[in-house]
Amino acid sequence: MDYASRLQKLQRALIEQRLDALVVTHPANLRYLCGYTGSNGLLLFLQGRCIFFTDGRYTQQARDEVHGPRVVIAQGPLLNGAAKALGKLKSAVVGFEADYTTVVAAEHMRKLVHRKIHWKATTGLVLRQRMIKDAEELRLIADAVNLGAKVYDEALSALRPGVPESEVAGRLEYAARRSGADGMSFETIVAGGERSALPHGRASGNPIPRRGFVVVDSGVILRGYCSDMTRTVHVGRAGREERRWYKAVLEAQLAGIAAVAPGKTASQVDQAARKVLQRARLDRYFTHSTGHGVGLEIHEPPRLAKGQTDLLEPGMVITIEPGIYVTGKGGIRIEDMVVVTDRGCRVLTPLTKELVET
Repeated sequence: MDYASRLQKLQRALIEQRLDALVVTHPANLRYLCGYTGSNGLLLFLQGRCIFFTDGRYTQQARDEVHGPRVVIAQGPLLNGAAKALGKLKSAVVGFEADYTTVVAAEHMRKLVHRKIHWKATTGLVLRQRMIKDAEELRLIADAVNLGAKVYDEALSALRPGVPESEVAGRLEYAARRSGADGMSFETIVAGGERSALPHGRASGNPIPRRGFVVVDSGVILRGYCSDMTRTVHVGRAGREERRWYKAVLEAQLAGIAAVAPGKTASQVDQAARKVLQRARLDRYFTHSTGHGVGLEIHEPPRLAKGQTDLLEPGMVITIEPGIYVTGKGGIRIEDMVVVTDRGCRVLTPLTKELVET
């Protein structure tokens, strides 16, 4: 990873924001900026310098992983170490990550330094950089997507009437670990029959029904990067109405993918998918956004939803995942990951989306 370029780019952003310093504590941001994967770390940008603080448990790990910043092993709370460095300044405006800092922590920071150090809440400074993936990140994400698709076959082979949803999820997750995954991107969703109408129907002890839709939504983490994929299958032969529903969701998903291009807003992609379901008179059953960014975290900007004005740019990786959820009957969701290119997008998820009947 080109950590030096990432640190330099953030330094330029601090100048634009008129910040003399910045405190970064969010784990995904730390990994992005310097490679650290431990659970306790603090990165201080201070007038062109970078200092990384952690505690004694991570001495060797920090030496192995942290690229660029000087590593300091703190003897007490990490904020105290950062405050000591800041306290040497006569005056300064210091940014902190408002999205991840508790009220208690923010108040503690203010008490640690003298009155001429002014704290400023910031949002999205690092996330805006993370939205655009570089070539190495795209390769890692593609590897995670392919692994996620590979282990989905294990779930499909286990998906039979009477088998608990949790067993289907367990076989998928075991296959992921055996194939080298760091872990799962989120708690695996396996929801059959009426439960498929739950958008986040995590795998339960309920048996797969003799007939009906089953939604399988899963993702793996591979070398730090996440994947996300949803497929919906039908146990038994699907009826006319069920086929119409599936066809409408698939057409909506394809319309969403076709709308992805540089310069389009996130809401335009959402609207493209939603219009298809409106024409099919199913839009009232579509209760969530069309997609989201994916990278070091499973949910990252941009969010593809009504009113979202983020412009798509080459290098963004997003999901396209419209669905419908009919209480008492069932639900359908189809989800792929795509990367925005110079002219449109490239679908990363390699699996078929045609209706599968088991």
